[in-house]
Amino acid sequence: MGRALRPDPYTEHRTGEGKLYACLIQDLFSKRIVGYAIDSRMTRHLSVLALRTAVARRRPVGTTIVHSDRGSQFRARDFVAVLKANGLSGSMGRVAAAGDNAAMESFNALLQKNVLDRQSWRTRAELRDEIIYWIEHTYNHRRRQRGLGKLTPVEFELAITTPDTAGEAA
Repeated sequence: MGRALRPDPYTEHRTGEGKLYACLIQDLFSKRIVGYAIDSRMTRHLSVLALRTAVARRRPVGTTIVHSDRGSQFRARDFVAVLKANGLSGSMGRVAAAGDNAAMESFNALLQKNVLDRQSWRTRAELRDEIIYWIEHTYNHRRRQRGLGKLTPVEFELAITTPDTAGEAA
């Protein structure tokens, strides 16, 4: 079964210590966040780490498309090398086409509302831990979504997983 993964260029969040950057990768089929990297600096290595995390978690089989915007971090040699090494197909959105990034923008709005706007964050570590907790505990496992038949991303994957595709939904 083919899959499409969608990385977010970067989200930027303020803390008392300075900014924190996150690169997130979403499986567009189940809306599950399958990879992320969070750090105090915005570098192309952040996107490479997020992609490696998604690959390690998903172990993609068959056609898997990684669709991104045209940011330099997604055109960097090391990002492209990870795509090729794992048999993934890269795809880039059109210039100035906001709709190409709608799935991740929707997720970012939820993250903003449910985590970032709830309080001021003193440290990067505090915010990093809260972002990870919200993704893994709340969003992926507890947040029911109308587009998934009122299931969570994890429940949706379990509902559609057959013995032949069990490795893909992990």
